[in-house]
Amino acid sequence: MKRYAMMIDGNWEEPASGQWIDSVEPYSGDVFAQIARGDAADADRAVQSAHAAFKNPVWSEMTATARGGLLRKLGDLIERDAQRLADIERSCNGKNITEVLGQVKNVAQWFYYYAGLADKIHGAVVPINKAGVFNYIRYEPLGVVVAITPWNSPLALTSWKIAPALACGNTIVVKPSEYTSPPLLELAALALEAGFPKGVFNVVTGFGNEIGSALIEHKLVAKVAFTGGDQGGQKVAEAAARNFKKVTLELGGKSANIVFADADFDQAIRGAIAGIFGAAGQTCMAGSRLLLERSIHDRFVARMVEVVEAAHIGNPADEQTQVGPIATKAQFQKILDYIEIAKSEGATCVTGGHALTGEQFGQGQFIAPTIFTNTHNAMRICQEEVFGPVLAVMPFDTLEEALEMANDSDFGLAAAVWTTDLHKAIYCSDRLEAGTVWVNNYRATSFTTPFGGYKRSGMGREGGIEGAREYLQAKSVWITTQPNRSNPFVLG
Repeated sequence: MKRYAMMIDGNWEEPASGQWIDSVEPYSGDVFAQIARGDAADADRAVQSAHAAFKNPVWSEMTATARGGLLRKLGDLIERDAQRLADIERSCNGKNITEVLGQVKNVAQWFYYYAGLADKIHGAVVPINKAGVFNYIRYEPLGVVVAITPWNSPLALTSWKIAPALACGNTIVVKPSEYTSPPLLELAALALEAGFPKGVFNVVTGFGNEIGSALIEHKLVAKVAFTGGDQGGQKVAEAAARNFKKVTLELGGKSANIVFADADFDQAIRGAIAGIFGAAGQTCMAGSRLLLERSIHDRFVARMVEVVEAAHIGNPADEQTQVGPIATKAQFQKILDYIEIAKSEGATCVTGGHALTGEQFGQGQFIAPTIFTNTHNAMRICQEEVFGPVLAVMPFDTLEEALEMANDSDFGLAAAVWTTDLHKAIYCSDRLEAGTVWVNNYRATSFTTPFGGYKRSGMGREGGIEGAREYLQAKSVWITTQPNRSNPFVLG
């Protein structure tokens, strides 16, 4: 069993508390590692280290091209160790090894993308409306960035923050979920191997109320980038606002997957299943509300039930597994509670709706893929994020009714439209209140394009050039070319 200290100032540091937290494998229930239980003292050490590194000419005067070279080297190391990193992440959160390995390989691509972008973040010369003045805009890093990330996709969702933050010249302190810290600590070791200066990339671990709050409120932190639930995001925003820190919040969702009668039926079936049962529904972008045109409702539901009841459920280390365990005991119980709430509200459970037991289900932290019909937006199951393999199906009669139902949510992270009518696809995409809209596909993301939410699904964007801008601040520089002022008492 490996014991992970924290990465602070390029060194492995044990917690000030002297205490450790067990990392438990969701499938077997076995303890496979321990992480440091950090506190406010450790948070201060990490932030001080990151601040000193930000001010150090070794990093602050490094050219953007050289920063890009370090990011590229880190991407190479991630590719080299992709299988090892994927195995560690799978051990933490129980996600299927096939999906995790694909995600880790894609993480390397995020570092390659921002490596190339690092020296292409240009300022601008402004044709100012005043004579005798030359004006230009330069973009500068913010300083110390704190990244607080969840347990469902730790390497991917953290790299969405690390890569642009470092490309822009910031330094970073990562606080991963206490459930999935080992893969981020392994990534920190690779950053050192890649040649990043000490203190540029720090990782501290522990419980949110013991170390996360101290990081958010630290006076030397310039920005907090958070991925998690909307209530947690609200607390982060409130705490950051007290000291005018910038924030990026990628929060939850209750995304609508709209299928019209003219859609490619089989393709839409696959997309609806991928949208909610991929990763056992433990994704912020899960298509947890399925809106079906009434004429295809019964046939579509019947076919979905047939497919999900044949799914291979079991050990996430098995490449044949399609649905793995729920990552934590607390989340497992929360999902079961929501299933009972849906039943009590009058929803009809057409498949699933219960925990799975048996030798193939390890310690039993599995929930059968669950589909509810006879649901409507007044139900909690249709308004609150379950974060599990639970689908609410609702029929609609007209396009405008479908859009009204889809937008009737406090969330706005993503949505999808399934149709062969291009006009309908564009019309819906324009009117859906969501940061991402997929047409005839679901769960696609890329480092080249922004991802983020409307409403309670967050603020700011990750990915693409927009993702880099979240880690920069603009400075306007005015240079007088005609120094003589006729009247110093009048604004120039």
